[in-house]
Amino acid sequence: MNIHSYSTIMFSRRYPINIKAKTGDKYHRILEAAVKVFAEKGFHQSTISQIAREAGVADGTIYLYFKNKDDILVQFFQYKTRQVFSGFREEVKKADTAVAKLRNLVHRHLTEFQRDRDMAIVYQSFAHHKNDLVEDNIREMSKMYLEMVSEILELGQQEGSMRKDIYVGLVKRFILGAVESAISNWLRSRKEYDLASMADPLIDLFIQGIGTTDTASQNHA
Repeated sequence: MNIHSYSTIMFSRRYPINIKAKTGDKYHRILEAAVKVFAEKGFHQSTISQIAREAGVADGTIYLYFKNKDDILVQFFQYKTRQVFSGFREEVKKADTAVAKLRNLVHRHLTEFQRDRDMAIVYQSFAHHKNDLVEDNIREMSKMYLEMVSEILELGQQEGSMRKDIYVGLVKRFILGAVESAISNWLRSRKEYDLASMADPLIDLFIQGIGTTDTASQNHA
């Protein structure tokens, strides 16, 4: 099941979606404004008026596109899920080997979150705190990411670039956890630094742990 069909099934009953409106510039402007407000003030402290002001529209305009604040959050996660995972897949397909695919995935992951700090703040806050609104969506996002990593690990085992005795279920969660930890540390840091620059050190760490002896040596050549 793809991201779009999953999102439609999970949320269409709760929030009617105006498909035509979702293609408009104003719709996306409101989404981006809402996430900025959520990131700055926190979701529960944010108001429709604050979102409207940030988007440069009247309060009533919000309700032409969204049922309420909860609906904005849900639709943002739907929209970003499709957008971000499409980018992940594109990067993975560009590479031929498992190690290169994993490197591309992690680099794109960190780059996407660095590019949109507000998105990173909102995602991280909901990913680590139970919320009925987007819990299913976040769970599905994690599932798709882990499946993508599993495919890469299995390819590496077939190539002989990754150990065949690794516990794939554990390793894929270790990779996702490490990347999310890097993002969380970047968000909390008082010093500005290039988040995407953490990709290569992370990959080196992964490969030294799951690669064969020859692969680890080649990685440092």
